[in-house]
Amino acid sequence: MELTRQQKERYARHLTMDQIGIAGQERLLHAKVCIIGAGGLGSPAALYLAAAGVGTIGIADADDVELSNLQRQILHGDADLGVKKVLSTKETLERVNPGLKVLTYPVYVNAENIADIIQNYDFVVDAADNFPTKFLINDACVQAEKPFVHAGVIRFQGQLMTYVPGQGPCYRCIFKGIPPQGAVPSAKQAGILGAVCGVVGSLEAMEAIKYILGAGELLTGRMLVYDGLRAQFRTVKLPSRVEDCAVCGGKKEL
Repeated sequence: MELTRQQKERYARHLTMDQIGIAGQERLLHAKVCIIGAGGLGSPAALYLAAAGVGTIGIADADDVELSNLQRQILHGDADLGVKKVLSTKETLERVNPGLKVLTYPVYVNAENIADIIQNYDFVVDAADNFPTKFLINDACVQAEKPFVHAGVIRFQGQLMTYVPGQGPCYRCIFKGIPPQGAVPSAKQAGILGAVCGVVGSLEAMEAIKYILGAGELLTGRMLVYDGLRAQFRTVKLPSRVEDCAVCGGKKEL
């Protein structure tokens, strides 16, 4: 498929880059990325993937837009209050880039439906806001051999890592299991700065784009930690795959 004249104009700043060019833009246009969560992280990730020309974007989220979301969830606005987040997301992304295909899943992602949701996608973005869903995404992606990027944010801080089958540890290798209830404060309890979501969610989009293009170095075997108050990034080297990991170390349990 050759790029149309309009596409060449829209993606002109991509086409001049050695790492993208026409072939890379065509890969983006044919790519399918699933984003689980249409909130603080999912908003910048979805917007930049849409603007970059990722051809099919899936968005899974069961919630409606609430007023307290708008401080950080830039997919949505006052006019969307009470509307399903996936519908608001679809409308916003199609406004940003009308050439996209946006698929919506207005459901709570769980062990019964996640395999069906992610099966046709090339890459998965973990933009969930709770530990059970993050572990579920990891386990399902490992079992389905799907690459994905994890991220988490709280207060002024964020972190992210990328899993690619056969390359480095998975999320469960590092964090083992879901923390006991109350052991780690939620973003609702501790607070979160919206701009931190913007930084980290944009980096999730970057990981997805690099994977699709086969360009640069992914955060496999590494975790990037962001401290917004100090304006610092640091990279933590992770261990290789943990042999006794319940998911990628031999046991295959969801």
